[in-house]
Amino acid sequence: MGDDSQGWAAAPAAAERARSVLAAAWSCSVTAEGTREELVGAHTVSEDGRVLVTVPEDSALLAAAICAPRGEPSAVLEFADVAPVPLRNRIRARLWLAGWFTAEEDRLVFRPTRVVLRQPSGAVVVDLDEFAAAVPDPLTTAEARLLTHLADCHADAVERLTRLVDSDALHGAVRVQPLGVDRHGLTLRIERARAHGDVRLAFHTPADDVAQLTERMHVLLGQASAASCPRALQRQRTDGDR
Repeated sequence: MGDDSQGWAAAPAAAERARSVLAAAWSCSVTAEGTREELVGAHTVSEDGRVLVTVPEDSALLAAAICAPRGEPSAVLEFADVAPVPLRNRIRARLWLAGWFTAEEDRLVFRPTRVVLRQPSGAVVVDLDEFAAAVPDPLTTAEARLLTHLADCHADAVERLTRLVDSDALHGAVRVQPLGVDRHGLTLRIERARAHGDVRLAFHTPADDVAQLTERMHVLLGQASAASCPRALQRQRTDGDR
């Protein structure tokens, strides 16, 4: 199925987006010294972007960390950013960290030497200093709850927001759902019969918490209420009423 995603306006920088993916992930895949393990609920992240992993004593990762030469990339960690709302192609981004593990007390500490973020717009290598200095988006931990609430309880608001979308982007649309939200804006997924596209609705100013996000959403909805209904959507309603 095709993906004709549009460019993102007022979007987070790559380092911030990478840290947000890392902060939100509950699981990751680890490949090290010829072994691959799937870890669920086993990692935390330090302020500078190191990944702290708790593994059983008989884990192959622990043996790999002890035996691998320090300073050489000995492992690759992969994280997937999955949209909380049921959609076609729910993977919004993938994050790969290459580096090495060291054993410290009862856990492994992973220090990245290369960070790659892949989004629909393409892959980018994230500068290590920028990655270490970046902080996750302040809405990261609340995003899943916010988006599912918007999709499940406020479908009318989502439909109203489509008035802010160019009518060409809505051509052939069969469903519109919230795909993502961050301090800079809201992204809508426009699904068609055999393709989909993503449209970014930027906030007038960044939101640093849920209270500010509420105000930003009210502004967008106010703008949408003042806008005319897209012709493409009008045609869909007319066709659906027949």
